[in-house]
Amino acid sequence: MHHAADILYTLFAIFVAAQIGAEIAQRLKLPGVVGEIVAGCAIGPSALGLVTPEGIVAGTPLDVLAEIGVVLLLFAVGLETRLDELKKVGRSALLVGVLGVIVPFVLGALWAHGSGFEWTRSLFVAAAFVATSAGITARVLQELGALSRLEARVILGAAVIDDILAMLLLGVVTSLQGGEGVNVAGLAFVLVQAIGFVVVIGWVGTRVMRARGHWLEHPINPLSPLTIVLAICLGLAWLSTGFGLAAIIGAFLAGMIASEVPQREELEHQMQPLLALLTPFFFVVTGAKIDLSVFASAGALWMLAAATLVAIASKLIGGWLGALPLGRRGALIVGVGMVPRGEVGVVIASLGLAAGVFTQQIYAVIVAMSLLTSIVTPPVLSLLLRRSPPVQAPD
Repeated sequence: MHHAADILYTLFAIFVAAQIGAEIAQRLKLPGVVGEIVAGCAIGPSALGLVTPEGIVAGTPLDVLAEIGVVLLLFAVGLETRLDELKKVGRSALLVGVLGVIVPFVLGALWAHGSGFEWTRSLFVAAAFVATSAGITARVLQELGALSRLEARVILGAAVIDDILAMLLLGVVTSLQGGEGVNVAGLAFVLVQAIGFVVVIGWVGTRVMRARGHWLEHPINPLSPLTIVLAICLGLAWLSTGFGLAAIIGAFLAGMIASEVPQREELEHQMQPLLALLTPFFFVVTGAKIDLSVFASAGALWMLAAATLVAIASKLIGGWLGALPLGRRGALIVGVGMVPRGEVGVVIASLGLAAGVFTQQIYAVIVAMSLLTSIVTPPVLSLLLRRSPPVQAPD
């Protein structure tokens, strides 16, 4: 019973902190997600200590709740994204996804090697610079009502490609750490599996839902459309992890499938209370994972500053180059939208620490870099979107 009471207290503290942080951020004309991440830093283990280190490790109730929150967020984003809309930006999304992986990986490896790491470890460090956290950008786009913009579609499409390529890179650099070389055939099979999963679910699923969406109304429960699509969301989130992809990719695809049903607007409305309750936990927990005490030395701060600059510049360059067909301002919005690393960088840093590849310092630097890119991006992206007219689709 005492354990249950502790969990309830932690949930209460996180939820209240999230609301206060979001309110302050919005009064300062910043996206609410910035306030939620900063609130996580404030109540985390290295500040007020309302959230303990043991409470936010993988597999704990709080970590699971945070994962459910971001899964539902990406489902809601998918619900506002049609497959036909993504097709219009397929070429730009592919370029952004590919260049948004290559440029950060190369620059990240060069920075790590220049910081004293041998090449095999440098490549593992570089893998943490690669994958974009779609959850951060998606939240900002949703808050601003910008999910229908062309730049938003490019970002979301590129995030799927980004995740597939990041998964493959992680497989390569992990193999190199053991010295056994890279299993090209195995990686090729994984790539085909991942692409096949995205294509089949996205293409076949949307067509099935268009033709058979009326099935959602068959049960007599008035909430049956919502409960059925949520079951699809959780099922595809789980299934995507079996193909080596992030759970949020499956959730996004589930939302995109559900966007084809006649009840789309009703589903969007019914999702709002769930999002209001659960998504703040993800962003607060993300902020709580940073250990501020590691940066007591000037050397660690310089390393963090350099890593963050490389992370921001590399994604910005890769995304901007890939999105140039949208014009310079549209390309800048896409580049900024691809900058956040969020939970993806944290996961790779954790893998590196567990494998003995990273020291505590480089682990803390990568985690902090991932979170700093998540804090810096939302206000810049918000400003650009508010000042830029929507980009027209390229011919």
